[in-house]
Amino acid sequence: MNRRAFIVGLGGAAVTWPFRAMAQQSSMPLVGFLNSASADTYAPRVRAFQKGLAETGFTDGRNVSVLYRWANDRNEQVPALAADLVRRNVSAIAAGGTRSALAAKEASGSTPVIFHTVTDPVAAGLVTSLSRPTANLTGITSLGVEVGPKRLELMRELMPQNTAIALLINPTFPGSDGIADRLHSAAQVLGLRLHVLKAASESDFDAAFASATSLKPVALVIGTDPLFTGRSAQLAALALRSGVPAIYQYREFAAAGGLLSYGESFTESYRLLGVYTGRILNGEKVADLPVQQSAKVELILNLKTAKALGLDVPLSLLGRADEVIE
Repeated sequence: MNRRAFIVGLGGAAVTWPFRAMAQQSSMPLVGFLNSASADTYAPRVRAFQKGLAETGFTDGRNVSVLYRWANDRNEQVPALAADLVRRNVSAIAAGGTRSALAAKEASGSTPVIFHTVTDPVAAGLVTSLSRPTANLTGITSLGVEVGPKRLELMRELMPQNTAIALLINPTFPGSDGIADRLHSAAQVLGLRLHVLKAASESDFDAAFASATSLKPVALVIGTDPLFTGRSAQLAALALRSGVPAIYQYREFAAAGGLLSYGESFTESYRLLGVYTGRILNGEKVADLPVQQSAKVELILNLKTAKALGLDVPLSLLGRADEVIE
């Protein structure tokens, strides 16, 4: 080969290689991950999701590319983020939360959507059947609304002389009315007066806790919502400063100084979300994947906070706790 031919050949290889690499990269399936909260808040859930993907043979950056879209609690941006993922021709959308799932359903067309929700997916309008999902949606549902009455029971066990209970909800959250109705019924059975407090944004927190303190003695149940989940530490601090014993669904609340958390194991539910997403990538059809319920729940008790609030925790409650923070 002469020198000119060699240089031309080398140049051709140099030009061809990036295009070959780009072709390989473009053949890698794309998965959209949509959430109305923030990446910092949901970092442990993302790791659990990635673990579930790995169980089905997929590793982000190696044989699948995950496009993460976070609304950072700006709920009005969720539909646009969902539409952007569809425009990018993702193979599937993993939607965390009811709001994200509804937006993905609206935007997706035929793109498979795998959701995680703590509300009833049939009542929320995501699917018409849990056992045989129709259209292009299936997913994971957790014991969220269902275990709400249990949180009332736990607070009643901790404060047996108390007759008032407050419920904090976000009125803009899909399913908040159902949460309130279910807890109203449970409160009546327990002989408790339920007071519904509302906070649609962080700026409403102080007023909500001021209302709670005016009901003393009172215990507070915080309703499930991404707004509250993303501000677990702030809510825990407000509850302690206000002297209000409070319970929330997720462990982050108790770990940040909240009194109690009782609810789903989010690491398990997001792992299952990753598994279902991987199964879709492997060729399974949405209609063959029934909505799966993650039934694992955890009770976390912050004993240090209980002492600060002057509460004597009964041994029966201590013995049932999956974790005691001292």
